[in-house]
Amino acid sequence: MQEWYKTWFDSPYYHLLYRQRDDKEAEGFIRSLIDFIKPPPGSVMLDQACGRGRHVRILASLGFEVTGIDLSENSISYCKQFESDNLHFAVHDMRRIISVNSFDYVFNLFTSMGYFRHDHDQQLTVSSAAAALKKGGHYIVDFMNVHWVISRLISEMHKTIDGIEFYISRRVENGFIIKDIKFRAENHDHHYTEYVEAMTVEDFDRYFQHAGLKRLHIFGNYSLQPFDRNLSERLILIAQKT
Repeated sequence: MQEWYKTWFDSPYYHLLYRQRDDKEAEGFIRSLIDFIKPPPGSVMLDQACGRGRHVRILASLGFEVTGIDLSENSISYCKQFESDNLHFAVHDMRRIISVNSFDYVFNLFTSMGYFRHDHDQQLTVSSAAAALKKGGHYIVDFMNVHWVISRLISEMHKTIDGIEFYISRRVENGFIIKDIKFRAENHDHHYTEYVEAMTVEDFDRYFQHAGLKRLHIFGNYSLQPFDRNLSERLILIAQKT
């Protein structure tokens, strides 16, 4: 399995394919989350794998001190235009510790982990978040509910965006949800493959325990309704550094 995320997330076609992601939904989720966790004014926050920064920009607009990190140089270059006194961005691998005992909250949102081929790397993502947190700080994870996704997996589809035909196929293999994306653009054939490990609540609990985190809450959607293994679209977890 290649490290697909290093090339695909830096591709302009990735952002083209997913440009219709719902910013209004993202803002509603962040505001619901903030209403629930009630961070004190001036809380210091980190977003692992921030992408183009749609979540961190909302957090910063609410007055918090926010840092967004991502492995994609192109995404961070784009985000730099939004930097301010309380919003900063850096190219960084979320598996590596960025600092120790520095943040009140660490976020990993919109299924931004599980990309790695080895379970050890998934653990490093959680452990680096735990290391960055102050004692008593919180780690918030928003992941897909793999049971819901697998039960409704669409094996093949295609969509046309700006004249480019994207052909997409999905399958489950060796514990990973795999998406093949093929298209032709600028007189070249392109093929990217996304791999995301089908991680469950039990997997996250194991990662949390190993990292010195304790799960406090679990939700099943962006309105923070209760989690149902078969019916919930999302798996949203809040854990605390003990």
